[in-house]
Amino acid sequence: MRRISWLAATIVLATCAWAQQPDVHKIAEQVDHRYNDLKTLQATFTESYRGNGISRDESGTLYLKRPGKMRWDYIQPRPKLFVTDGKVAWFYVPGEQQARRAPVKALDDLRSPLRYLLGHTKLEKEFKGLSLAPDVAPLEAADVVLRGVPKGMEDTIAQVLLEITPDRHIRSITIEEVDGTTTQFRLSDQKENVAVADQRFKFKPPAGVETVEAGDLTLGN
Repeated sequence: MRRISWLAATIVLATCAWAQQPDVHKIAEQVDHRYNDLKTLQATFTESYRGNGISRDESGTLYLKRPGKMRWDYIQPRPKLFVTDGKVAWFYVPGEQQARRAPVKALDDLRSPLRYLLGHTKLEKEFKGLSLAPDVAPLEAADVVLRGVPKGMEDTIAQVLLEITPDRHIRSITIEEVDGTTTQFRLSDQKENVAVADQRFKFKPPAGVETVEAGDLTLGN
């Protein structure tokens, strides 16, 4: 009788534990709903890069505006700018004599996965094999981590880890490339639907600065 009772209790506990597991489909839908309803987003970001014997940490302010507009104002450890109006992207380091320009469609940049945040797309369509990542410790205990591979980037990216807060903000995006390098973007102080002028996503090289057409705009300079 004791064995039967113990077995029944074990089954009940296991069933409860299974029932409490987060539903990846529901989480993805909730994240979609939060970001697809936004028109603009402003956040403080920290970017950390590890790989090829290099360790680099940078921070600044990120602006997103529908449709497809992004502006990364790097502040630390030195100013630099990555900006796109949805059609053309620019990369410029103040004081340098060249500014690089590339069409958005030609970009092969790790920031590309962030563009979906303010678009009418779905996480489960953007990421192949989107699933829970219970083996990855989140930055905050109450968060949940999802993993997947951006569709069309399988040759270069091994996986992307998305840390999701209880209110379905994306706290961090960690991109692990097939060569072992890792880039993490942490987002904090997120402000929704703030006024951001379209002009902020335009760029005109300063006088005397040469424009260089580029195939991609890697910011690891």
